[in-house]
Formats: sequence, structure tokens, C-alpha cells
Amino acid sequence: MQGLLKSVGLAGLLVLAAGPARPQPAAASAPAGACDKPVYLTFDTGHMGVAPLIAEVLKRHEIRATFFLADEPTLTGGRTLDAQWAPWWRERAAEGHDFGSHTWAHDIWLEDLPAVNGEARFKFRTVAGEETPRIRELTASQYCEELKKPAQRFAEMTGKAMAPIFRAPAGKTSPALLAAAKACGFSFVGWTRAGFLGDELSSERYPNAQLLEKALREVRPGDILLAHLGIWSRQDPWAPAVLEPLVKGLKERGLCFAPLREHPRYAALMKAGGAAASAPAQARKP
Repeated sequence: MQGLLKSVGLAGLLVLAAGPARPQPAAASAPAGACDKPVYLTFDTGHMGVAPLIAEVLKRHEIRATFFLADEPTLTGGRTLDAQWAPWWRERAAEGHDFGSHTWAHDIWLEDLPAVNGEARFKFRTVAGEETPRIRELTASQYCEELKKPAQRFAEMTGKAMAPIFRAPAGKTSPALLAAAKACGFSFVGWTRAGFLGDELSSERYPNAQLLEKALREVRPGDILLAHLGIWSRQDPWAPAVLEPLVKGLKERGLCFAPLREHPRYAALMKAGGAAASAPAQARKP
């Protein structure tokens, strides 16, 4: 959700902080030997400046997370899904994390448009990182392609299939958009109220210590946690200061971390697969 401070404004941030209505926390039936108080740590792509650190923390604490991929600009002038980052994604896939689509161009839904010839249409604000925002209109089939492109690129990079899940940038959707995505084989994943970790908020108004304290106080079993692989607008980076203390603190409270394939809402869906998951794994490309 890069550039949200510019793209959704204060009112939008208040909605984000409250979290989408879907999904609500749900207690999972834990597999044998698993923790019975799971939380689900998820990351959307970003400028990738903190991606190596995040990977180290996840590996050190044996956490399987879920990543939502879009083709966003990076600090080094490349893109999150380019050849430079392909080895990084391969390593995460080999570690057993889950992966979903975040749309290729990071399309933030604005409104539904009148259908043409019976096909749904949507207006989007397309922006990632410090790119200049642009407004564009997509049909349901065009939006489907935007969802599939990260899955196709992921298969090229890793030889593995992406799960049939997606996160709409900024969490913004409509019933018609969700229906179009579902018809294309993708189910929406939001985050829970306490799971909004706030890493895209202003570091002056929401310092890291405050965000950490809030998360440690409010996160409960079943929560889906939202963070990013680097936020352009935040002056005091979140991940170095908050991620590891958060992991340690939640574990001390008896919580554990699980990928979305173990979430009661998504387990059957991800096991069965869908349009994204059924995409054939192609030969690895850089």
C-alpha cells in the first residue's frame, strides 16, 4: 500500500486504522502439535529496503508468513518482481511461506462504473511508492489479468504456484469487485482491526514505540497482521525497530505465527487451489 498518505488522505487512513470489516478474528482448530493461539503475519510489497532484515527475522524465529506481491518501485531504481529480487522470492518460497496477488500495478479501487455489454467496470487510482498517481478504468476481465500477472511472474521466479488469494491495495473493494475477483479464482484477504500495525503511518504522529505498545496490547489469537516490505513515506522505518520485539512479545504471551493456509477461513480454499494456484509452474527466469 505504498503512497497511501498521498493517495487516500486522512479519512482513508482512519478507515485503514480501523481495518476492513472482512475478515474478523476467528479461532482456528490447530493441527496436532501446533500452537492453539495463532496469528497470521502478512506483508505487502514495498520499496524492499527492509526486505532482507524481515527475511532474517522470520528465519530466526521460524515464522511462516504470507506475502502479497505487486510490481512496485524499489529504492535501488528497480522493481519488486524484477531479476534482482527473483532470488529473494525463491528463498522465501523455499522456506514455506504463502504468497498472494496484490495486483500488478497496485490498483486502488475508487468506484464501480456502469457495466458495458454486461461486463462490470471499475475506476482505480494506480500508484505505488513515489510514482505519479494515474486514474484508469478496467473491465472485470482486465482486472482479472492484473490479479494473474503477479501469480505468473511468481511462477517464473520460483517454479511454484501462487495461492488463489489477493489483497486489494489499501483494502478497498466493492461487492462487484470481489465478485469479479472470485470469478477469476481469487479470494480477498484483508486484515483485522488490531492487526493494522501502522507501518505506513507518519512516524512523527505514530512513533515506533507507540505502534509496538499498541500491537502488543491489542493483538489477539486469530488476528491477521498487516505490514509492508518498506514504506517510502515513513521517516523512521518500522521493521528494524518493531518487528523483532513484536514477534518476541507476542510469543511471550503464548501466541504463535502461522501462514494463511492454516487460517480457518482460507485453509480449504488454498488446499483446493484456484485460478492462481493452477497456473503451471514455468521454468525459472531471473
